[in-house]
Amino acid sequence: MSNSPLELSGKVAVVIGGTSGIGRAIARGLAEAGADVVPTSRRMEQVEAAATEIEERGQRTLRINSDVSDRASLQRVLDESIKAFGKVDILVNSAGRTKRAPTLDFSEGDWNDILETNLMGTLRACQVFGRHMLEREYGSIINIASLSTFVALYEVAAYCASKAAVASLTKSLAIEWSQRGVRVNAIAPGVFRTALNQKLLDETERGREFLLRTPMRRFGNVEELAGAAVFLASDAASFVNGEIITVDGGFLASGVNQ
Repeated sequence: MSNSPLELSGKVAVVIGGTSGIGRAIARGLAEAGADVVPTSRRMEQVEAAATEIEERGQRTLRINSDVSDRASLQRVLDESIKAFGKVDILVNSAGRTKRAPTLDFSEGDWNDILETNLMGTLRACQVFGRHMLEREYGSIINIASLSTFVALYEVAAYCASKAAVASLTKSLAIEWSQRGVRVNAIAPGVFRTALNQKLLDETERGREFLLRTPMRRFGNVEELAGAAVFLASDAASFVNGEIITVDGGFLASGVNQ
């Protein structure tokens, strides 16, 4: 058995929003690195499918759903994970939502819904699982930021504001919790093709602009996020704290590409 600090054998991970898209790919990657993984979200049929993928990789899992707007449901995921595995070492916060509309007319209800999921949902999970990690004096929390943490994307101001706030929250928790053994970092994905955005990326001017501004001249595959997640979750990153690691094919480095 490998003693590599990148090895996650014996570690237990919970991936909130881990049943689709980016979260599901990260859950698979953590399992392939040796962790037992609990992928959770609201829809039980998606939980079942994601959990089956973990078992197919030879790791243990649980089938339990949750909603980031419901603190009790997050507590239940923690309690069931501790009951089954004795602990949670790794938390990934990947639940998110967005809506595109001109900011001038954006309703307060839609704005609050996006902030509720993306920012408050992340905070809730960090509080629930962070308390357990702080008691054990060990843990790695990985939040999901965005390109819009750093640059504006047209007509998604609520999403951009929420993801800038996730980065700020990540840094705040990193300086509060790291002396007690809990590191908090984030991954900022670039443009990744998923079932939800495939039409946008392949059939619109917005998609063509994303491609033009990505120096590698392609969109990411969600599996390409797993390496950053495994690194941040592992003891190889034992002195990495408060960082936002960008996985974007060079998008944020891009000025003029031709």
